[in-house]
Amino acid sequence: MKELQYPFDSSFLLKKRRKIKRDLLEDGTQRMEKRIAVLGGSTTNDIVAMLELFLLDSGIAPVFYQSEYAQYWQDAMFDAPELKAFQPELIFIHTTSRNITEAPLPLSASTQEIEDALDRQTSHFTQMWEHLTATYHCPIIQNNFELPATRLMGHRDAWDCHGMVWFVNELNRRFAQYAAEHNDFYLHDIHYLSACYGLDAWHDTTYWYLYKYAMTLQAIPEFAYSLARIIRSIYGKNKKVLALDLDNTLWGGVIGDDGQEGIAIGQETAEAEAYAEVQEYCKAQKQLGVLLTVCSKNEPENARLGLTHPDSALHEEDFVAIKANWEPKDRNLVQTAQELNLLPESFVFVDDNPAERDIVSGQIPGIAVPEFDSPAECIRVLDRSGYFETTTFSAADASRSEMYRANAQRAQMQQTYANYTDYLLGLEMHAEIRDFTPVTLPRIVQLSNKSNQFNLTTRRYTQSEMEQVAADPNRIRLYGRLRDKFGDNGIVSVVIGEIAGDTLHVELWLMSCRVLKRDMELAMLDELVAQCRQRGIRRINGYYYQTAKNAMVRELFGTFGFTKTEQFENGDSTWTMDICTYENRNHVIRVNEKEYQES
Repeated sequence: MKELQYPFDSSFLLKKRRKIKRDLLEDGTQRMEKRIAVLGGSTTNDIVAMLELFLLDSGIAPVFYQSEYAQYWQDAMFDAPELKAFQPELIFIHTTSRNITEAPLPLSASTQEIEDALDRQTSHFTQMWEHLTATYHCPIIQNNFELPATRLMGHRDAWDCHGMVWFVNELNRRFAQYAAEHNDFYLHDIHYLSACYGLDAWHDTTYWYLYKYAMTLQAIPEFAYSLARIIRSIYGKNKKVLALDLDNTLWGGVIGDDGQEGIAIGQETAEAEAYAEVQEYCKAQKQLGVLLTVCSKNEPENARLGLTHPDSALHEEDFVAIKANWEPKDRNLVQTAQELNLLPESFVFVDDNPAERDIVSGQIPGIAVPEFDSPAECIRVLDRSGYFETTTFSAADASRSEMYRANAQRAQMQQTYANYTDYLLGLEMHAEIRDFTPVTLPRIVQLSNKSNQFNLTTRRYTQSEMEQVAADPNRIRLYGRLRDKFGDNGIVSVVIGEIAGDTLHVELWLMSCRVLKRDMELAMLDELVAQCRQRGIRRINGYYYQTAKNAMVRELFGTFGFTKTEQFENGDSTWTMDICTYENRNHVIRVNEKEYQES
């Protein structure tokens, strides 16, 4: 919904939130339901109301539990019956500097007394986090602390251990260290958020005295949007592609008219420097695994000319696809999505032209089209929108562009083969298909939350949940990693099945769309059957749960040789296969060869 896209009108959202919620619930979108517990150190009602809007807009239907005012500690530590019955899938702890109880200390306090107070304050929170983790095994999001509204000692407050600013900064450092050392624990950085908003505006004490709001009412939509960024990232709702216009977006001017020497890029003028920073910001996104593409109304040679400018930070090899032609941009974006085996809604389209933005946003449901008026605003809006919020990061993310570029080479190679089987054999594919390991678990979790099109049961797992699966002796688990002559695709497939007697029930089967039609699913099936036979399992039951995105695998079990046992009106289906007479079906991928185990 356009009204919920950053930058938004906070006053409008606060005023119209009921109508916006009604419109969202009536738009026909299929959403994943998530139970979210909000444990507050101050009033949370409006935060929850705003958060609900942003999550609904992201494809998440939240169900909330809220603690009573300032009862976050009691609910967490004393196992509130209502919270236990709610069984949260995610817990958000909304504490602020108002909830710091061990500071400020008197100026006469010794260094040891201050250190002890800091230890007690830290322990107050770490005990709570550890108890919640042991009880609920779900992700926890915790605010860090905003700076105080006043400084007793002025600038000295920042470096003297008696200062409240020093105490807050030290607590934030300890919180950050805890986050770095624990999975499924995330910091919501209100230290940064409040600074962006402005501390004087943030600390509107009128709302604290009247309503016990730890921030001004007008900041709540910004706060809720910031929090929603983390939640949607946890549940795989991030965007994947940054599709960029060229003229007056990546450089100043129109290269077809001004020529390479006439465009503004580099350090010579203020305008050129602004566009250089846009390019540097976009290029940096590649480190997170964001795919860059070009979507420009231009001649192909002019696009290449601009990208070979000596001061350009972005070059042709930085993009996984370049569409520089005179076709409608929405059509080019859809075609690029098809070539990358991605959904158009996973794109962020950046264009300086409001008319082009309007056409694209109107023609492609779900695509993000940020609004901006200048290069500097472009960077700010992209950054604050959080389209690519990073809650997990792996080596596969850093090399994603290279993987997609290698896919383009594979597509070119396919054109030289008349026979598709010969093409697959020519790829010289090698797969590693094994049980989960601690090293592979983060990527497996990430894949379970990102894969949509090839995900039969649409199950999502947090790190804690996947760790429980990995330790369960009644489950068969497989991850699949695929290499070929063009490079390493990384971990691209995951299968999890639960054993019940002589039957395996498949609870997750997913695969990255970038290796579709490479027979990796057959290699996974062969190994799954082999594992079942070793465990005395005679039958595999498969389940397909239909969503708007996974229609392509509706009949996958049928192509495997399963028999459909039930077909439901909502599109779901169940399948079964007796594996006694099963024969291997993969004939083009070499699996678990020693030379690749050691590499």
